[in-house]
Amino acid sequence: MNRLTTPAQPLSNPLRRSLLVSSAASAAAAFSFPALAQFRVEISGVGGTQLPIAIADFRDEAMAGQSVAGIVRADLERSGQFRMIAAPAGLSETISPNFNEWRGKQADALAAGSVARLADGRLDVRYKLWDVVRGQDQGGEAQAVHADDVRLAAHRIADSIYQKLTGDRGVFATRMAYVTKTGPRYQLRITDADGEGGQVALNSPEPIISPAWSPEGREIAYVSFESRKAVVWLQDLSTGRRRVLADFRGSNSAPAFSPDGQRLALTLSLAGGSQLFTISRNGGDPKRLSQTRAIDTEPVYSPDGTQIYFVSDRGGAPQIYRMPANGGEAERVTFSGSYNISPAISPDGKTLAFITREGGSTFRLCVMDLVTGQSQKITDSTEDESPSFAPNGKLIVYATRAGGRDVLMTTTLDGRIKAKLVASTADVREPTWGPFGR
Repeated sequence: MNRLTTPAQPLSNPLRRSLLVSSAASAAAAFSFPALAQFRVEISGVGGTQLPIAIADFRDEAMAGQSVAGIVRADLERSGQFRMIAAPAGLSETISPNFNEWRGKQADALAAGSVARLADGRLDVRYKLWDVVRGQDQGGEAQAVHADDVRLAAHRIADSIYQKLTGDRGVFATRMAYVTKTGPRYQLRITDADGEGGQVALNSPEPIISPAWSPEGREIAYVSFESRKAVVWLQDLSTGRRRVLADFRGSNSAPAFSPDGQRLALTLSLAGGSQLFTISRNGGDPKRLSQTRAIDTEPVYSPDGTQIYFVSDRGGAPQIYRMPANGGEAERVTFSGSYNISPAISPDGKTLAFITREGGSTFRLCVMDLVTGQSQKITDSTEDESPSFAPNGKLIVYATRAGGRDVLMTTTLDGRIKAKLVASTADVREPTWGPFGR
C-alpha cells in the first residue's frame, strides 16, 4: 500500500509505493501480448438518480466471439448513471421501436445494434439509440473493425451512448495500467478501462510500483527494482522500448508527469532524506523543489500545472500539502485525520481523492472538495490504496482487499456505485487510469 515510512520502518509489502523500500533482486523485462485472465464486473450500490435504459443483444453478435451488448451494458452500469431494463432478442437498429411499449416497460432509452462480416474480413459493428420518453431517434454510428478490436468498438458505443444521454464524455474506451502479482512474478499490464484485454508491458520477478501515464498516453513511467534498488523507467507503449529516467544515488520513486508532458515530478534521496525534484522527460539533472528534513513524497501536478500536491510528515505525521510547481512555500491541505496519503486530483482540479488511516490499520478512500475543504469517506473497506481519477472525473479506480485477494474497484465520487474488477489468477494493485485517446 502507499504508506509513508521512515528508514527504520520499511514496508512489508514491496508492491506498496514508498521511497524508502529496499528490495534485493534482479529482473527480466519483456514486452508481450499474452492472453490475459478475464475479468468479471460486479456492480454494487444504488445511485440517487439512474436513467433506465434497455440495451438489446446485437443481431448476429455471436460472430464477434463475445457479447457486444454485454460489454456496453457493463460499461454503462459501472458508470453509476444507468439502470438496465431487460430487452428481448430480435431488436434491430434498422427498425424503429414501439415507444408506447417501451414506456410501459419504464425505459427512458433504448439501444439496439448488429454485427456483420465485411468482404475484407472485418466486422461492421453498428448501433442506434432512441429517446423513449420523447419518441425520438438519437442517432448512432457504424465501425468497421478487425476481430481483435471488437471490445474497443463496444466501449466506443458505450461512450457514444453515455455522452448522448449525460452530456459528458465517456471513458470506457480509455485504458488502465496496474500491477499484478502471481506467485513470485510481477507484471505491469495495460488494459481496457474495465480491466480486460490489453497487453503486458513488463514482466519481472521483482516488484514494480507507481505506474504513471504521460498526458498523451504514449508512454508510462514506473518504478522497477530489477537493479536491486528503486529506479524510475519510461516505456513507449507502442514499441515496448524502455529507458532509465532516474537512477541516482539512493532511492528514485513516485514519478508523475506534468500536464504538458515535458517534465516529471519524483522523489529522490540523492541529497539525503526523501525530497521532491523535477526532471525533464528526456532525463538530465534533476531540480530540487523541497528543502526540508521531512519525508516528502507522492507528488502529483494540479491539472493546470501550477501546483504540486504531495505527502509530507513535516508536521509530525503524514498529511497532504501543495506548493508552486517550481518550488516554494508549501501549505497544508488535509486537516481531518492524523494520517492522510496518496493524493489524486480530479481533471477539473476541484476534488482531491486520498487515503486516510483510521485507528492503526484501517485505510479508507476519501474525497475532498478543494473549494470548501469538506471531505468524506466513500468506502467501507479497510485496505484501500492508490486512487486515480477517470479522465472525465466521474469515477475513481482504487486498489483494496476483498475475499482474501488484492482487487481493483471503481466508485462514483459519492461512493454509491462500486464495481469490483476481479482477477481470477492474480493479486492486483497500483491502478492508474489513462488519458482520453488511445
